[in-house]
Amino acid sequence: MAEFKIVVSDPKTGKSITKEIKDKSAQTLMGMKIGQEIDATIVEIDGTLKISGGSDKVGFPMRSDVHGSARNNILLTSGVGFRSKVKGMQKRKTVRGSMISDETYQINTILVKGNLVLDKPAEKAKAEEKPAEKAKTKK
Repeated sequence: MAEFKIVVSDPKTGKSITKEIKDKSAQTLMGMKIGQEIDATIVEIDGTLKISGGSDKVGFPMRSDVHGSARNNILLTSGVGFRSKVKGMQKRKTVRGSMISDETYQINTILVKGNLVLDKPAEKAKAEEKPAEKAKTKK
Protein backbone atom coordinates (compact mmCIF):
# COMPACT_ATOMS: atom_id res chain seq x y z
CA MET A 1 0.00 0.00 0.00
CA ALA A 2 1.01 3.60 -0.57
CA GLU A 3 2.42 5.64 2.27
CA PHE A 4 3.25 9.37 2.08
CA LYS A 5 4.55 12.19 4.23
CA ILE A 6 2.54 15.33 3.53
CA VAL A 7 4.06 18.70 4.39
CA VAL A 8 1.34 21.35 4.78
CA SER A 9 2.58 24.94 4.78
CA ASP A 10 0.48 28.00 5.55
CA PRO A 11 1.66 31.05 3.55
CA LYS A 12 -0.19 33.44 5.90
CA THR A 13 1.69 32.42 9.05
CA GLY A 14 4.82 30.86 7.54
CA LYS A 15 4.33 27.70 9.65
CA SER A 16 4.26 24.14 8.38
CA ILE A 17 3.34 20.72 9.72
CA THR A 18 4.13 17.18 8.60
CA LYS A 19 1.58 14.35 8.61
CA GLU A 20 1.91 10.73 7.53
CA ILE A 21 -0.95 9.12 5.65
CA LYS A 22 -1.46 5.49 4.69
CA ASP A 23 -3.86 3.14 2.93
CA LYS A 24 -7.16 4.63 1.67
CA SER A 25 -6.28 8.31 2.16
CA ALA A 26 -2.99 7.74 0.35
CA GLN A 27 -4.77 5.95 -2.51
CA THR A 28 -6.88 9.07 -3.18
CA LEU A 29 -3.69 10.99 -4.02
CA MET A 30 -2.39 8.45 -6.54
CA GLY A 31 -2.33 9.89 -10.06
CA MET A 32 -2.68 13.54 -8.98
CA LYS A 33 -0.29 16.12 -10.42
CA ILE A 34 1.55 19.18 -9.17
CA GLY A 35 -0.81 22.17 -9.20
CA GLN A 36 -4.01 20.23 -8.47
CA GLU A 37 -6.10 21.07 -5.42
CA ILE A 38 -7.18 18.40 -2.93
CA ASP A 39 -9.40 18.27 0.13
CA ALA A 40 -7.48 18.90 3.36
CA THR A 41 -9.53 16.41 5.40
CA ILE A 42 -6.88 13.83 4.42
CA VAL A 43 -4.57 15.47 6.97
CA GLU A 44 -7.38 16.37 9.42
CA ILE A 45 -7.57 20.07 8.48
CA ASP A 46 -10.61 21.97 7.21
CA GLY A 47 -9.98 23.57 3.82
CA THR A 48 -8.18 22.81 0.57
CA LEU A 49 -4.55 22.10 -0.29
CA LYS A 50 -2.61 22.73 -3.49
CA ILE A 51 0.12 20.24 -4.41
CA SER A 52 3.33 22.23 -4.93
CA GLY A 53 5.96 19.50 -5.26
CA GLY A 54 7.59 16.55 -3.56
CA SER A 55 10.31 13.95 -3.80
CA ASP A 56 10.65 10.21 -4.27
CA LYS A 57 12.08 7.56 -1.94
CA VAL A 58 15.62 8.12 -3.23
CA GLY A 59 15.41 11.93 -2.92
CA PHE A 60 14.91 13.05 -6.52
CA PRO A 61 12.61 16.12 -6.67
CA MET A 62 9.35 16.27 -8.62
CA ARG A 63 9.18 18.80 -11.48
CA SER A 64 5.93 20.18 -12.82
CA ASP A 65 7.17 20.33 -16.44
CA VAL A 66 8.12 16.62 -16.59
CA HIS A 67 5.09 14.50 -17.50
CA GLY A 68 4.24 11.17 -15.90
CA SER A 69 5.68 9.69 -12.73
CA ALA A 70 8.92 8.14 -14.01
CA ARG A 71 12.45 9.39 -13.37
CA ASN A 72 13.96 11.27 -16.29
CA ASN A 73 17.45 12.57 -17.01
CA ILE A 74 16.81 16.06 -18.41
CA LEU A 75 18.98 19.03 -19.36
CA LEU A 76 18.41 21.86 -16.86
CA THR A 77 19.43 25.51 -16.81
CA SER A 78 17.53 26.53 -13.66
CA GLY A 79 14.58 25.62 -11.48
CA VAL A 80 13.74 22.67 -9.27
CA GLY A 81 16.60 20.18 -8.98
CA PHE A 82 19.42 22.45 -10.19
CA ARG A 83 21.09 25.65 -9.02
CA SER A 84 23.73 26.96 -11.41
CA LYS A 85 26.77 28.81 -10.13
CA VAL A 86 27.51 30.38 -13.50
CA LYS A 87 25.00 32.22 -15.69
CA GLY A 88 23.95 30.12 -18.69
CA MET A 89 25.29 26.85 -17.30
CA GLN A 90 23.43 23.67 -18.30
CA LYS A 91 23.59 20.29 -16.64
CA ARG A 92 21.88 16.94 -17.06
CA LYS A 93 20.10 15.98 -13.82
CA THR A 94 17.70 13.23 -12.77
CA VAL A 95 14.24 14.39 -11.66
CA ARG A 96 10.88 12.73 -11.02
CA GLY A 97 7.75 13.48 -13.07
CA SER A 98 4.85 15.61 -11.82
CA MET A 99 2.45 12.73 -11.10
CA ILE A 100 2.19 11.12 -7.65
CA SER A 101 2.92 7.37 -7.66
CA ASP A 102 3.98 4.55 -5.31
CA GLU A 103 7.58 5.77 -5.54
CA THR A 104 6.67 9.21 -4.14
CA TYR A 105 7.77 9.63 -0.52
CA GLN A 106 7.05 13.27 0.36
CA ILE A 107 4.34 15.58 -0.97
CA ASN A 108 4.64 19.33 -0.40
CA THR A 109 1.36 21.25 -0.23
CA ILE A 110 0.19 24.82 0.34
CA LEU A 111 -2.93 25.63 2.36
CA VAL A 112 -5.22 27.54 -0.04
CA LYS A 113 -8.39 27.74 2.07
CA GLY A 114 -8.73 27.18 5.80
CA ASN A 115 -6.55 27.64 8.86
CA LEU A 116 -3.57 25.63 10.03
CA VAL A 117 -4.04 24.66 13.68
CA LEU A 118 -0.84 23.79 15.54
CA ASP A 119 -0.74 21.65 18.69
CA LYS A 120 0.10 24.50 21.11
CA PRO A 121 -1.87 23.34 24.21
CA ALA A 122 0.49 20.40 24.76
CA GLU A 123 3.53 22.70 24.71
CA LYS A 124 1.90 25.12 27.17
CA ALA A 125 1.10 22.27 29.57
CA LYS A 126 4.76 21.19 29.58
CA ALA A 127 5.91 24.76 30.22
CA GLU A 128 3.55 25.08 33.20
CA GLU A 129 4.83 21.85 34.78
CA LYS A 130 8.50 22.85 34.71
CA PRO A 131 8.25 25.91 37.04
CA ALA A 132 6.35 23.82 39.59
CA GLU A 133 9.14 21.23 39.60
CA LYS A 134 11.80 23.91 40.10
CA ALA A 135 9.93 25.30 43.10
CA LYS A 136 9.95 21.87 44.75
CA THR A 137 13.69 21.41 44.32
CA LYS A 138 14.55 24.79 45.87
CA LYS A 139 12.79 24.03 49.19
